[in-house]
Amino acid sequence: MMRDGYVARWRGREYQASPDGDDIRLYQPEPAEGFEEVRPGRYVRVLPASEIEDLAYVRTTCTWQGQPFIVLGEHDAWLRVEYTGGRWPVAEAMRLEVFDFGVYQGWAPAAEVTDLREQRV
Repeated sequence: MMRDGYVARWRGREYQASPDGDDIRLYQPEPAEGFEEVRPGRYVRVLPASEIEDLAYVRTTCTWQGQPFIVLGEHDAWLRVEYTGGRWPVAEAMRLEVFDFGVYQGWAPAAEVTDLREQRV
């Protein structure tokens, strides 16, 4: 599973999370006590940040064609990646899309991607 976002540990379990001021929103795909359904397959529970054991931002990184990337998502045998090397000529040569000023993204065949690893930042 490719992750790019906040995670929180509460009562020994890790959840997808979203900081919201002094609160943390915890998300999970199944119903549970204290979790409210926000849409099918998505349940949320809001807790004070003081009750959370750990909060971190997790992202998946990889190497594609010898260059560093962040993995933003996956679809079938493809990974949506964002170049983190900061060199426009490299991004242009790889035919990456200009997503924003200095931000280059593309679709990489998953079979060509190496060094997949999750990092807490």
